[in-house]
Amino acid sequence: MSRCLLSILSVVLLLVSSGVQAQPALPGSFIRDLQSLEARLAEAPAEVLVEVQDKARRQAERLAAGNVADRWARALYLQLAAGAAARQGEHGRAAAWLDAAAGSDPAPAAWRQARRREAALQYRAAGRTALAVERLTRWLDETAPPAMDERWRLIAWLAELERWEAAAARLEALDAASGAWSADRRALALSIYRQAGRESLALALLREHLEREADPTQWRRAAALAQRLGDPGLAAALWEVGWQRGHLTGKEDLLRLARLHLAGGTPARAAEHLERGLEDGVLAIDARHRRLLATAWEAARDHGRALSAWETVARESERATDWLRLGQLAHGWGEKALAGRALRRARALGAEEAEAWLATLPDAAGEDASAIADQSESSVQTGA
Repeated sequence: MSRCLLSILSVVLLLVSSGVQAQPALPGSFIRDLQSLEARLAEAPAEVLVEVQDKARRQAERLAAGNVADRWARALYLQLAAGAAARQGEHGRAAAWLDAAAGSDPAPAAWRQARRREAALQYRAAGRTALAVERLTRWLDETAPPAMDERWRLIAWLAELERWEAAAARLEALDAASGAWSADRRALALSIYRQAGRESLALALLREHLEREADPTQWRRAAALAQRLGDPGLAAALWEVGWQRGHLTGKEDLLRLARLHLAGGTPARAAEHLERGLEDGVLAIDARHRRLLATAWEAARDHGRALSAWETVARESERATDWLRLGQLAHGWGEKALAGRALRRARALGAEEAEAWLATLPDAAGEDASAIADQSESSVQTGA
């Protein structure tokens, strides 16, 4: 950072000596002294840095109340003192001297603007980020066109201060295509938009980038954002594309895909994925996965597949709740025979609610009576 200060000073001194820029003319003695101090500053030993800093500071103090040329020379001495301080790690002192130099009226406007930027960098190095933000903001507002790297620098500093709204506003003002942003900058932008509550912008940024993205984390993040925005259908669609392209794979991603389709209003797609996962061995053939498949076909209102899936679940689990669910669905969809068998099995396994459902079946009483009669006849024959 101090080397940057030195290089700028060298350019300024060349302009001073050649009269290229509109600025107060300096006596030759000032120019020679400034160039001598600059040359000594480049030598780098610590004791030399201290000597240069002290002499430049004293000269600046002596010239503070002078004429226009004196005050212009003072600004240059302050820049030299700041360069020496920065080289010694005294960034707060360097920033203060650069601030003072930037406030020098006789100095050219472009020169003063450059000092504000350097002051911002020194304040940041000193850990005084709020002051760094103020100086860099002013520099950006006075510079046309502002450098893209410096705009991103300000955005990062605002995020560090958790000034999310200000950072988001600066992001929105960027005129560069988001696709050209580096991975680090894109991650910063996503964090800022989310912290500022602008999740629709975060989602738009993610979706634009996904066309070129193979990282599964980015696909998962996009789907999660869509869900938080209350759009489960979009979340399911994003996950579907990631799955079809092979960026999302394996059991957990498949289960997530199915649940997103269920939440997003496309349960038949959920059921199709689950069936394929069971057939291909991605999912274990167990009660939990079969129950999810049955639930998906039920949500899709595919009567035949839903009833078949629930009957498979009930037979394998022998749980009263599964038989009851099968009976309720069969009852509602007009499959009376299946409803009767399932509800009686549910009742036998302890589902008290099944009794009320059985009572609504038109032939339930007759079937129960026949069952009792069959049991009595069997008992008589056994007794005989």
